[in-house]
Amino acid sequence: MNLKALFLNCTLKQSPSISNTEALINKAVRLFGDLGVESEVIRVVDHKVSFGVSSDEGEGDEWPSILKKVKSCDILIIGSPIWFGVRSSVTQMVLERLDGTYEESDHVTGQFPLYGKVAGVIVTGNEDGAHDVAANTLFNLTHLGCTIPPNVDCYWVGPAGPGPSYIDAEGAKHLYTNKTVRFMVHNLVFFAQLLKDNPIPTNMKVLYEDALKESK
Repeated sequence: MNLKALFLNCTLKQSPSISNTEALINKAVRLFGDLGVESEVIRVVDHKVSFGVSSDEGEGDEWPSILKKVKSCDILIIGSPIWFGVRSSVTQMVLERLDGTYEESDHVTGQFPLYGKVAGVIVTGNEDGAHDVAANTLFNLTHLGCTIPPNVDCYWVGPAGPGPSYIDAEGAKHLYTNKTVRFMVHNLVFFAQLLKDNPIPTNMKVLYEDALKESK
């Protein structure tokens, strides 16, 4: 199986600080490896990524090198902690930067660069917010062209109020999280191979022209 998975860890903590989100990501990496899928994990805050909505924000911006890896992967997983009940500011920035790919559509089909890729999301945090993070992030990714298979959100959240996070709370033993990470990995691998063998044929340029005629 010649598939590549890319994890964008959107923790707020720079290396070498411990990331609870990365601890859960590493479990998914191991499961992908069991299926013969190569994985790479990028901690976004370790790179100088500029704010913006284009694919290149100029001198010093390291997003283009990350985007190159996004374009070459088959499986894209966004890992986000929860802060104040929503996804991290780094996750938001990543989605805003991916907005620039709308301008890089295929000259024949009009498909965006993320067409043909499958996507999932990993979330860790205390209290609530996991459903909000997963719902909004997966919705954004499907608009960017990714295919979202079933059951590709995996999360762990602690009880109400401040308290230990995924690692200290022994989240690695949590049945629901261990179940959903396996659902996510296996469904992503199946659909990634399916898309690789059967590329999406939709010609968005032709459909746009058809819509344009009807809209006059």
